Formats: sequence, structure tokens, C-alpha cells
Amino acid sequence: MRRPGGSKKTVTILGAGLAGTETALRLAEKGYFVLLHEMRPLCSSGAHKTAFMSELVCSNSLKSLNPQTPHGLLKEELLKTGSPVIESAMEARIPGGGALVVDRDAFARRLTDQVLSHPRIRVEHGVVDRLPSDRPLVIATGPLTHPSLVEDLNRHLPGGRLSFYDAIAPIVEADSLDFGLMFRGDRHGEPGRGDHWNSPMSRETYERFCEALLWGERVPPHEGVEDNPEVLRAFQACQPVESLVETGRQTLAFGPLRPVGLPDPATGREPFAVVQLRPEDAGETAFNLVGFQTRLRYPEQERIFRMIPGLGRARFLRHGSLHRNTFLDAPALLKADLTLAGLPGVYATGQILGVEGYTESVAMGFLTALVLDAAWSSDNPWLFDPRAVLPPAETAMGALLSGLAPRRSGAFSPVNLHFGLFPGPSGPSARRIQREQIVARARRAFSGWWTARDAGDSRRVGVGG
Repeated sequence: MRRPGGSKKTVTILGAGLAGTETALRLAEKGYFVLLHEMRPLCSSGAHKTAFMSELVCSNSLKSLNPQTPHGLLKEELLKTGSPVIESAMEARIPGGGALVVDRDAFARRLTDQVLSHPRIRVEHGVVDRLPSDRPLVIATGPLTHPSLVEDLNRHLPGGRLSFYDAIAPIVEADSLDFGLMFRGDRHGEPGRGDHWNSPMSRETYERFCEALLWGERVPPHEGVEDNPEVLRAFQACQPVESLVETGRQTLAFGPLRPVGLPDPATGREPFAVVQLRPEDAGETAFNLVGFQTRLRYPEQERIFRMIPGLGRARFLRHGSLHRNTFLDAPALLKADLTLAGLPGVYATGQILGVEGYTESVAMGFLTALVLDAAWSSDNPWLFDPRAVLPPAETAMGALLSGLAPRRSGAFSPVNLHFGLFPGPSGPSARRIQREQIVARARRAFSGWWTARDAGDSRRVGVGG
């Protein structure tokens, strides 16, 4: 399993997104030679705008850093393991309240430079239209996998592909905004200060805005979506803003436009609704409309979103759009060693595996590298037992894995990490106490697991006792 001179086997990775980049850099540091295939910039996905690896095509927020939240706890674990992607995000961080918000170009450029400069990683650009015969093989092509590879995968894994449509939010130029009609502030932060700009809406403005959303012209479904109700099933975390209004006129006011914790300094009261704008870069030259994923046509986006106070003359640097996401039915296909059923030596990781969210994708990239290294450093990777390698279910990473486990019933939807995936705690039943117990137990479990791994690695290289 090793090359002459003690270097490890070559690993082929398809896709240089968050999961693929994390896996490649982790394995290269372990001594593997990595052949990394990336179709961009020779072939665009339709959602990507640059040639950088790990480009963020949706929000530039990796969610909360607070370790009392699931996403904050997951980041804490990844940082303790030395995650190159999360460390790069911390280095490219811009103000964003309690969230890890990044300058997306600086973040992607930093990771691209790391990959291209690594002596054990070779990057090949171009479309991979069929499953390579190389083993071990990691599929990290993300939710925008090229259709020809999807078709080939479908032949290898009958019934193993599901699709849904995902919407991304628009970005507006700062110089085109009227900040005099907005106020700065973070939710429950000090009034008049913070990292977001907030556009307050009266009830009348809000109702006219919702009416316009309901009647706005939309991009029609593509690729036979109208005939496939499973494809039409939108993932809740990315549901288009106009679809939310269809569920009820007050949905936005209780959802992404909720004013709770955002009093207007001009009145001292919370508005009826609030549209939040989050900076895209450290210089605040552009802003993302928080929660405004959409499938409205571009002219309609400009007409309707300019109804938002302060956006009357907004210039759109990026319109919202709708794109097809592809993911595998992980509960049916994923084996305990993170390979795919019927394909020995083939791993899938990141969003194509069925995790939703930037940090979740990074975590799966790490876990894939961890298991692959353990298997292919053993005497027989086909008989490898992953139980001694993977983190306990009580940790954030272990809880994420449990969301991909086989289930008794129900269709599989992409998994976001949440407290419901952690094993139930013992003790008092109050929700707040439960969550504190979950976090404390997760930290203890992770510390014990990672300390044991470090000791094992030291013994293997002759450093420890």
C-alpha cells in the first residue's frame, strides 16, 4: 500500500470545494500523494463566479462561533484538529456579530494558494464524466456535480440519487444604498452598533412588499422538475423568500424579517419587520440580503427588492438564482467505513453525501480523510473496522454522522447539525439545561477521543511511550 521510500499511496479526489479541499490538505499532510480533479474554470457550474477552490456560492457566513450552539461546537472541534479550511476562515474573518463571516474571495484565495503550493498535491482541471477506476477514490463534487458524472454514478448506484433546487441570495453595492433610512445593529446587541445594517419596515410597507413577492415573475423549473414532486421538495433552510410568503403573509415577519432584538434607534421600538444586510468584505463595499434566497427573474428582483427602505437605487452585484443540487441517499448507501455500498474503496464526502451547510461539509471532509488514512494504512483496507477511529456519537462530529445513519422510514433530506442529532442527555428535562449538558458532554467526549488519537499517533511513529 506504500510507494518506495515510505511515502503513502496516491488518493484521487474529485472536486475542490470545501470538503474536497479539507480532505486533500489533510491527506497530503499525512504523506499521501493527492490527485485533485476540479472542473472549474474550464467548465462552470452556473453558480460559481471565480476560479478559486472552496468558493462560497451562497452566504458568506459559516454560522455561529458560540460553542453553546451546534455549529459553534462543531467549529471548536474542527479547530482543535487543525482544520485548514476553518483556520483559513478565521484568518479571512470580517465582522459578523457572533457568526464566522468571511471575505469570500480572501477565504477562497487563501485555500487555493495552500492547495497549489503543496508539494504532494497535483491539480488537474477538466470535467470527469465517469467514475475513475483509481482506488482509493473520494467523490467531493458537491451539490453541483456535472450531469455526466451524475449519470454515471446513477448507473453504479441505482436509485441512489436525489435532487432538489436551491436558491441563493442577491448582493448589492454599498455605494448605491441609502444608509440614512437604515440603522446599524445586531440582534439583541447594543442599539445603533453592530455588524449588520437593518432596513425597518412598517406594516404597510411590509404588506405591499409581500404582495409584490407573491405576484413577481419567477424562473420556471427546469429538467423535468414539474413531473418530479420529489425534486420540487425544497430544503427548508434554503426556501426562496417568495415561497415563504406563499405559506402565509406573516411568515417573513416571523422568519428572516423578524424584528425581535432589533429596536430602531430613531424610535426606540422594534419595527414591524426588518431586512438585514450583512457585509460581504472587510471594507463593506457590498452587502448580502440575509435570508433572501430567491427564484424571481432578475428584473423582478431589482423591481421588488428596491421596495426595501434604503434600497431604492440599489445596484445588484449578484442576483439571486436557483440551481440544481444533487445528493446521495446516505442512509441507504453509506457504509460504516464511509465508503459507498457496492463500490469498495470509493468514498463520498461533503454536500453530495447529504450534509447541508459549510461547516458540516468541512467536518465530513475531515472524517473522510481520517477514516481513509486509517483504512489504507492498515494491512487490509477492505476489512478495516472504523469504530476505533471515528468520534463518539456524543461529539458534534459524531452527531453529524448519526444524521446519515440508516433509518426505519421516511425520505432522506440533507442534514444540518442540530441538537436533536445528539444522544439524549440524562438529568433535568429543561431545554436550556439539556443543551448545556449536551455541550459539556460533547466536549468531554471529544477531548477523550482526540487525546487518545494523539497518543496512538505518537506511538505509531515511535514518539510516545
